[in-house]
Amino acid sequence: MLPATFKLCAGISYLHTRNMTGLRKNAMVAIHHELNRLAGPGPSNWISQVRRRSSLLSSRIIEEEGYSEEEMSYLKQGEDALQKAISILSQQDGWTIETVAANGDKVLSKVLPDIGKVFKLEVILEQHPDNLYQELVGNMEQMGEWNPNVKQVKILQKIGQDTMVTHEVAAETPGNVVGPRDFVSVRCAKRRGSSCFLAGMSTQHAKMPEQRGVVRAENGPTCIVMKPCAEDPNKTKFTWLLSIDLKGWIPKTIINKVLSQTQVDFANHLRQRMANNVSMEMAHAC
Repeated sequence: MLPATFKLCAGISYLHTRNMTGLRKNAMVAIHHELNRLAGPGPSNWISQVRRRSSLLSSRIIEEEGYSEEEMSYLKQGEDALQKAISILSQQDGWTIETVAANGDKVLSKVLPDIGKVFKLEVILEQHPDNLYQELVGNMEQMGEWNPNVKQVKILQKIGQDTMVTHEVAAETPGNVVGPRDFVSVRCAKRRGSSCFLAGMSTQHAKMPEQRGVVRAENGPTCIVMKPCAEDPNKTKFTWLLSIDLKGWIPKTIINKVLSQTQVDFANHLRQRMANNVSMEMAHAC
């Protein structure tokens, strides 16, 4: 059903069908029905927020005028990544615990058809979602300053308010167990109600062909979801869905260990970054 739904939506991007009201209406209805099916019974609040006002993809269909064919392709890729990630995160069963840190940070995994093994980080952060969203989206290119697992993040192109194409260079793991890797990704950043989303998947871009001496890895669908904790709205329930193909001849046991540890490390580095931001703000206020 999902591929058929996106084919229906894709038809609206052609000039001769853009003004066909019936087709556009059918596309919106189909996507809304698909999200209802993916969420299943008793969807959580953040899924309901995403579905509100029809769906993210259907709203983009209406706003597509003025974009080039290339830009429309990136917009659709970003929306696809978000919808697929929502579908995965809405699945409550079948997750296996990979690791649980002393502070309660937890990484789970699940093997999915056509995707492979995906990882899910679940943590509570002592920050409001708005502050985390600003750091991860607004200050995206600064990630290399505080996350030692990332050498550089560069925005190659922005499309509209929500979508961008980025180039990320990952740092080598200790002992060079996993050598230099880079990614070209399309990212879709959304805010719906009190919840924030940052989804992505691999893509291609003319400004960033494969680099000599660096393995071009692939990711996606990936998604970070940030929503206020029910017990304390100034804290954030932070979920990170990670799906990566590192390429090369790396044993799966090593990949599983590296990826789960990368997620745990990320949460700790993000906590430290946000604590430093608060300290700097207090210093400036004095």
